Amino acid sequence: MAKMSMINREKKRQKLVKQYSNKRLELKQIVKNRELPMEERFKAQIKLAKLPPNSSPSRLHNRCKVTGRPKAFYRKLQMSRIALRELASRGEIPGMIKSSW
Repeated sequence: MAKMSMINREKKRQKLVKQYSNKRLELKQIVKNRELPMEERFKAQIKLAKLPPNSSPSRLHNRCKVTGRPKAFYRKLQMSRIALRELASRGEIPGMIKSSW
């Protein structure tokens, strides 16, 4: 099980990304628009830099919904390989059998 502080930090980042997504998108469109004057684009770039760093989507990290583990994450199942193996061994995932030979 991952530390609760790390799980809570990730939830806080997700909340910030959702909160600032529209503002970040608008500022990026202004920065990329070549028809606008350079000063206006530069001001938008400064405003974008002043936004909280954790509001950037690239700061997000996928975590297992069961254990909170950040590594060996299967996107389709939203869990780590270890949690998947444990659930499969107990027979809690329909149609999945852990192989043994």
